[in-house]
Amino acid sequence: MTETILTISSKNYSSWSLRGWLLCRMAGLKFVEEVVPVDDPTNRAELLLLSPSILVPCLTHQGVRIWDTLAIAEYLNEVRPKAGLLPADRGARARCRSICGEMHSGFTNLRSALPMNLKARRPGFKVWSGAQADIDRITTIWRECFAAYHGPYLFGKLTMADAMYAPVVTRFLTYDVKLDADCAGYCDRIMGLPDMIAWREAATLEPAELEELDMEF
Repeated sequence: MTETILTISSKNYSSWSLRGWLLCRMAGLKFVEEVVPVDDPTNRAELLLLSPSILVPCLTHQGVRIWDTLAIAEYLNEVRPKAGLLPADRGARARCRSICGEMHSGFTNLRSALPMNLKARRPGFKVWSGAQADIDRITTIWRECFAAYHGPYLFGKLTMADAMYAPVVTRFLTYDVKLDADCAGYCDRIMGLPDMIAWREAATLEPAELEELDMEF
């Protein structure tokens, strides 16, 4: 049988790699990690938001290559339907896809102003209005999901939506974003997931290779 490979980038800086990795773990798919070095020009451009395309993570499974995170999520839902990456209810599935798509294509101010950096801590970080609007929209999505599906995750059980929003949780922690009790509790639950703990521990072992994202700003 052909080996399943997940190509990822830096565990400290790459939000898309984290999403793809979590999705594979949630699906129960066994895979080998292939890490693209940070000094690869294309990879570096993606991490610094200077590239129009995002080609990492990339899943290679049974001769098929999938490199868009939403495509990976949908593919895994097809090959591992019992994993529950999408909710069982049709309306909930539609809502889950909608908020995943919103994360996939939006929140550009948040991405640029609060880049993912798991090793950093920025207490008292000043969040400007553009990024704050994104934060407000994200927390509104979360609260609406909690009201509709009663937690503890966005659609009750873990779904692809939690994988898509997990990097945002790390950003909120890094940049000391103030949250209401419900959203703060959700962040604690996400960061307490065994897979998130493992990812974070691996991230702390990486050298600081992107000075642009390690600087105080």
